[in-house]
Amino acid sequence: METAAVETGVVETGVVETGEDYRDAVLSGQRWEGSRFVRCDFSDADLRGLATSGCVFDHCDFTRTDLGGSAHRSSAFRTCTFDRTMLGDSSWAGCSLLGSVFVGCGLRTITLADCDLTLVSLADAVLRGMDLSGLRLREANLTGADLRKATLREADLAGATLTAAKLTDTDLRGARLDARALAAADMAGTLVDVDTAVLYAAAHGLIVS
Repeated sequence: METAAVETGVVETGVVETGEDYRDAVLSGQRWEGSRFVRCDFSDADLRGLATSGCVFDHCDFTRTDLGGSAHRSSAFRTCTFDRTMLGDSSWAGCSLLGSVFVGCGLRTITLADCDLTLVSLADAVLRGMDLSGLRLREANLTGADLRKATLREADLAGATLTAAKLTDTDLRGARLDARALAAADMAGTLVDVDTAVLYAAAHGLIVS
């Protein structure tokens, strides 16, 4: 399948790859459609400009992979590892990143629209100034994340962990949060709506009357 992809630039719809080794592969500028990759290793691969549509990646390893300028539409990256992955200027629309882990990745220039980041780990991630509006971040690990000046309007953060997250000038208006997250987070300078303000006060033992 790798040879076919290099020659044609397209992975045929319905192709399934399990346990394949793509380490150090040069597959830049490829277009993959409707295919599934299970436990495949893309470590150190050159996937710059990759375009995926309707693809599924289960438990795949993207350690140090170059995904700069890639575009993903309606694809799923479930329980994948992004460790020091190059993601600059990549775009993700209608994608699921359920349970994936991001470590040491440059995320500030990526674009996320209508994506599901449930159970994603973004601990200590630098997300400063990013537009994360409307994203599903249920039970996401945002421990220590830098969210200063980020926009999280209407985002679903139910069950998310915000311990030690930096939220100065973050826009959380209309976001869904629970008392546990609010009790752990430092909300100084955070922009919230009245409902969140009341919930935050209650989480800290205040009685609002």
